[in-house]
Amino acid sequence: MSGRTHAFILYGILVGVVLGGVAGWVLGERMTAVAWIGAFFLDALRMIVVPLVVSSMIVGISGLGDVRRLGRTGTITILYYLATTGLAVLLGILLVNTIRPGVGFEWLGAEVPDVVKGKETTGFADILRSLVTPNLVDAAAKTEILPLIVFSLLFGGVLTTLGEKGKMVIRLFDGVNEAILKIVFLILLIAPIGVFALVASRLGQAGGGPAFFEEIRRIGLYAATVLIGLLVHGCVVLPLILFAVGRRNPWKHLAHFTPALSTAFSTASSSATLPVTIECSEERARISRRSSLFVLPLGATINMDGTALYESVAAIFIAQAMGIPLGPFEQVVIFLTATLASIGAAGIPEAGLVTMVIVLRAVGLPLEGISMILAIDWFLDRCRTTVNVWGDTVGAAVLDRIDPVQGEA
Repeated sequence: MSGRTHAFILYGILVGVVLGGVAGWVLGERMTAVAWIGAFFLDALRMIVVPLVVSSMIVGISGLGDVRRLGRTGTITILYYLATTGLAVLLGILLVNTIRPGVGFEWLGAEVPDVVKGKETTGFADILRSLVTPNLVDAAAKTEILPLIVFSLLFGGVLTTLGEKGKMVIRLFDGVNEAILKIVFLILLIAPIGVFALVASRLGQAGGGPAFFEEIRRIGLYAATVLIGLLVHGCVVLPLILFAVGRRNPWKHLAHFTPALSTAFSTASSSATLPVTIECSEERARISRRSSLFVLPLGATINMDGTALYESVAAIFIAQAMGIPLGPFEQVVIFLTATLASIGAAGIPEAGLVTMVIVLRAVGLPLEGISMILAIDWFLDRCRTTVNVWGDTVGAAVLDRIDPVQGEA
């Protein structure tokens, strides 16, 4: 892709986000008329997620050479994800205890929201079961990425042990991966229009500017606590890790991945953004294919810094609003549950909501409290997804630096 085309896509997406926000704010529900354009763009991205994940993971694993290296690389990757997610949760707990947004919040009481019903019994056993599936085709049809990643890891690892026959299959998937990335480029040409429609229609569905402002006014301190946490984690913690460990300039890194971050904000989906993230990683940031194809699909599935921070803030906010005291032990439980559940829950539909249920149940908080935060959740979801994707890109750069063999071009 030429530099001029890169610039067109980058500035086009940014303009789309701004104009979409203005149109949705001013015109309100009338902008729902363009929702189909946003859905078309989102479906186009989702259409290539499954073949991209499978081919990229197989090529990424085989690119490690000796399959025994998977243990070292996988360990480093998981440790990075655990560390950054743990830092995000700790930051969220510190902020919500300092700002105390739930104190004085008037809660009128409500039933368990419909979107939560049926998920009350979800637990860690369900997360472990989501690692495998009895039907790969069904998992692909439902875009259940985690079992596809597990299968692709095993399949790619076995291919490295089959000699010339294995190399033939690897070359096939390498070609598939290259073709998918070309399709990503074609889809990105309509990204400015798609992003505009997604942002404008979603703000329109929320009632436009006045309705959104009313939501912010009612639950603003809670939203501010989440946003402050996301900003500190995304603008301070992760850039420091990128600079100190990845040895990269955070500003340049940000510029390279602006299309991916803008897409993450507009789609609110790490998986749907994955094709754009990989394209930016290889074409713009010059991160090695091995790092991009191994770390980014894995990160889009299990690395949820922003989501984990949000879960910790939301759980303690609900407790504060209901007047339920949480001691040090309960807050440690929230820390552990939010960190671990955010890594595994991606294999379950509506992962953020499932994680919230698990966190609340772990410390005995009523699920009815979720109704307090649903009104503003659509906006915070976009913000935390952006931080999730940003964390994935930092992870790819860090792994590219500290794992010498993986980092080779």
